[in-house]
Amino acid sequence: MEKIRIEQHSSLGLIWAAGWLFTVGYLKLGFWQGVLALFIWPYYIGAALAQ
Repeated sequence: MEKIRIEQHSSLGLIWAAGWLFTVGYLKLGFWQGVLALFIWPYYIGAALAQ
């Protein structure tokens, strides 16, 4: 009889969500920019820090 092993990898998702929320708050993005930042939030951080 095989044992079933369950692994959870939620830490990466939590780090991603924290980064997105930080980006939205730190850069004071509007609603639609916040929605766009769901996909490209590292770009927003890089662009802000490059200035």
